Amino acid sequence: MVRNEFARMTSLGKLFRTTAFKLSFTYLVVFTLFAFATLGYVAWSAQKVLTDQFVSSIESEINSLAGIYRSGGLRRLVNAVERRSRAPGASLYLVTTSLGERVAGNVGALPPGVVDRFGEFETLYNRTDETDSKPNVALVRVYQLPGDFRLLVGRDIEERIRLQDVIHRAFGYSILFIGVLGCLGSWFIARRVLKRVDDMTDTTRDIMAGDLDGRLRIAGTGDELDRLAQNLNDMLDRIGELMRGMREVSDNIAHDLKTPLTRLRNKADEALRTAKTPDELKAALEATIEESDNLIRIFNALLMIARLEAGNAREALADFDASEAVRDVAELYEALAEEAGGSLEVSVEEGLPIHGSRELLGQAMANLLDNALKYGASHDGRAQKISVSAQRIGSEARIVVADRGPGIPESERSHVLERFVRLETARSRPGFGLGLSLAAAVARLHEGRLLLEDNAPGLRVILLLPLKEVSVPQAVPVPAA
Repeated sequence: MVRNEFARMTSLGKLFRTTAFKLSFTYLVVFTLFAFATLGYVAWSAQKVLTDQFVSSIESEINSLAGIYRSGGLRRLVNAVERRSRAPGASLYLVTTSLGERVAGNVGALPPGVVDRFGEFETLYNRTDETDSKPNVALVRVYQLPGDFRLLVGRDIEERIRLQDVIHRAFGYSILFIGVLGCLGSWFIARRVLKRVDDMTDTTRDIMAGDLDGRLRIAGTGDELDRLAQNLNDMLDRIGELMRGMREVSDNIAHDLKTPLTRLRNKADEALRTAKTPDELKAALEATIEESDNLIRIFNALLMIARLEAGNAREALADFDASEAVRDVAELYEALAEEAGGSLEVSVEEGLPIHGSRELLGQAMANLLDNALKYGASHDGRAQKISVSAQRIGSEARIVVADRGPGIPESERSHVLERFVRLETARSRPGFGLGLSLAAAVARLHEGRLLLEDNAPGLRVILLLPLKEVSVPQAVPVPAA
């Protein structure tokens, strides 16, 4: 039981420390302050309106009775005061001498010295028929009449006092209601947010424990926690892709590099066993060096692909013209195409600005042209034409390398973009199966795409890269001379 109580207290403490609870509580305090300020202003305005009405009524009564006194004297004033005093809901009236002796009115008792104070003020009083009851409070004005008589006119402010009591009770109930409702709301919001955060924490712990397929739950509300969960899931997907790529690279290295490494060892072993003359040893060493160079090229290509897919080459990106890069690489391969028994046709549109790496784009183009020459320059015993084109299509640069070779079946086109993948028809030709994989990695680095299509016959490789927006300077008007 003690453990359960401790767990409950710990849970509440964690709840109160959440950002959601603190924000909700802060909003509650701010809302309460604004609510009380508004309610206080309304109460002050209501009391001011009542007081102004009392003052206006008293002023009107004073002026009226003073006029009656000036026109008709004391007797007429006394008659008017007595008549008004008997009216239902009458105000307070009192006429006294300078010594405070009552002459007329409905005020029975006043504190000493009240009739000697002139102006408006609040005082206790009793009506003539309430001398033994609890004194009331009134707003009065004492006016000095000619002949040294005193005229007191007032209004009972019990209505204003009742309004004050109502406002005070409203303040009290509002504090209680807002406090309870705010605490419950803060607790509910914080608990809901904390539950989602705890779910995320549990999922991340499972992922750290080895469940790499685990993903954060998305509630579908589209709030900041959903956006955070979606971004984290995307990050986990990307990490999973990189890890799968690492595993594939490891597997590919283990399988595809085993043969050249074995061949390298066997040649060295054969040279040690059979070579008798310096020329034989030299030939064995040259073969060993050639195999070593092939292995170095494979590792360099693998490292380049891994570097591109990890995004580590982004710091070297700059603005350049893709049309110049394509044209330069194509010029280098024109002579090679003729040697391979084919021809190279180049059609490049001017002005294709992109943000990326000129060297990597050149490497990708070299790989694509190398494949085209290897499989499409001479097919079925006839020389074939290889075409290279680059043009603007909307907001993208479309670079195409097309050949007239055997092509790639549609079912294998996504597969050949993976590392070390070579079709059965290509096994007899030199290569490692990394050219298209490197070109695809370069496309992803530039936020583009690599597409493989049928050239009927042959293969058409399309490299789509986003163009860089170039701001056109506006002409500055030249003032007339």
